[in-house]
Amino acid sequence: MASTLSVDVLIAGGGPCGLMLAIELGRRGIRCLLVDAKPSTAFNPQANATQARTMEHFRRLGFAHEIRSMGLPPDHPTDIAYLTRFAGIELARLRLPTAAAAPQAIKNMSGSWSAAELPHRVSQKYVEVCLHRHAQQQASVEIRYGWQLASFKDTGCGITALVQSVKGEEQLLVQAAYLVGADGARSMVRHQLGIALGGATGFKRKFMGGKMLAVYLKAPDFYARNPNDRSWMYVVVNPELRAFIMSVDGVSEFAFHIQMADDAATEALTEADARRLFVQAFGQTIYIEILSMATWMAGHALVAESFQKGRVFLGGDAAHLFTPTGGLGYNTAVEDAVNLSWKLASVLKGQAPAALLDSYHQERHALAERNTGYARQFADSIGLFEAVPELEDNSPQGESARALASDYLNGHARREFNIPGVTFGGRYDGSPIIVKDGTTAPPDAANSYTPCATPGGRPPHAWLSDGRSLFDTFHTEWTLLVLGPEPVDTTAFEYAATTLGMDLKAVLHTSPEILDLYQAPLVLIRPDQIVAWRGHGGEPAQPVVAKVMGSGDTVHGHTSDPDLPA
Repeated sequence: MASTLSVDVLIAGGGPCGLMLAIELGRRGIRCLLVDAKPSTAFNPQANATQARTMEHFRRLGFAHEIRSMGLPPDHPTDIAYLTRFAGIELARLRLPTAAAAPQAIKNMSGSWSAAELPHRVSQKYVEVCLHRHAQQQASVEIRYGWQLASFKDTGCGITALVQSVKGEEQLLVQAAYLVGADGARSMVRHQLGIALGGATGFKRKFMGGKMLAVYLKAPDFYARNPNDRSWMYVVVNPELRAFIMSVDGVSEFAFHIQMADDAATEALTEADARRLFVQAFGQTIYIEILSMATWMAGHALVAESFQKGRVFLGGDAAHLFTPTGGLGYNTAVEDAVNLSWKLASVLKGQAPAALLDSYHQERHALAERNTGYARQFADSIGLFEAVPELEDNSPQGESARALASDYLNGHARREFNIPGVTFGGRYDGSPIIVKDGTTAPPDAANSYTPCATPGGRPPHAWLSDGRSLFDTFHTEWTLLVLGPEPVDTTAFEYAATTLGMDLKAVLHTSPEILDLYQAPLVLIRPDQIVAWRGHGGEPAQPVVAKVMGSGDTVHGHTSDPDLPA
């Protein structure tokens, strides 16, 4: 007989989405069980770029500095270089700050890059170690690697699930209020729910479209044998092959990916083939030790048609599949967890009705479609570029070809990797729990971002005179910013929050500059650091609080306008 365990939330999948969800729920005292079939955190590098917004969430949770210390050595360049071969002729380069320089560099940036954190280049295998450590520290969280979800049933009143060890020797019957399927691209949870993937797939390109070979390897002589400036990522562009490599540890470990023309032939590649292909990409004979190799399919822009069915939710790769240009898949997965966690906690604690959970699909589905669209644009930009036969020739024709390639690839590097608009500009404008104020946010654009406090988006950032980030002053749950030299009375808001059990803290900033940045003296910030409402004082507080908590438009018999005046 299987033993029984009762929890609030069962999480299937221990990647970044599942682990982040466990941290966010655990710190709110929500009982969770996370199961993952892997024996431990990821062995292979997988995702390699933590975007700035994700780093801001890690900062909110108190461990951004830990993540920034992982992966590359602190003084290792994080540049992206485009070359004819890894040790060949450099065609283009985007220079970026090192991990050591990033914390100070961001304090001197403004406009599109007004932020608390810069991006960080770090392999997912390291990120998962950090997330796992922090999830384990939560008293209400239990993590079982080597265990998997075998079956589940939504009874309408809760979830009954069977989890078992990978070898099937042990079983556990789990009673949970909710189930989250963060169980990857081949999600068992999504398949059992019968939720289809929408969008497009099967894009064929010279690069980033079709079957790719991934090789996790050691190349001890890579830097010593490479005449080019050190980079984090090297992209090979030539008519013979298209490939890229990312440094995993800044010493000898690398993640090598190469585009193959024939999908079926890719599956049959051996280690000897991988060594041969690496030598071709490097441009000279060089020793490598293969740690693992696998194939994967580029050319996805797929989003699950629904992120929720009853008491079951989808997140991460179970909900959306990207071509990894721009590094958006892992970062979108983290934000899925950030969005869902506070809503689950609010409902489980009785602070909000179950209707609040409907906003998860409404908010995140649109963002997933947006982000997969941007990733597809970036993949087209690099993948459809033609490398002409003369590119490596030592001739006037070769020089001319390289000059044209350089111009294009320098532009592409900025298009794919300088993306503050993608990073910070995601919005929840159509959400039923955002109180519109009649203003319109600037147009969405990948490579530029205009800070804006129009409800539905990320709060504008500022550095305070004492050196802190404005975001560092936010409460861990709901924050009511009280701005300007003449503070507005917040008694009504604090009372309204208390009646719902909302954990709200008023935070005063008298600086005229911050008031000007937010264009209102009162601004309500959600636990996931999204502007939920802003106003000028004097507005009825109860309808605002009820709406942002999913209580609909009627509170204590009074009907509130869904778009409250500010």
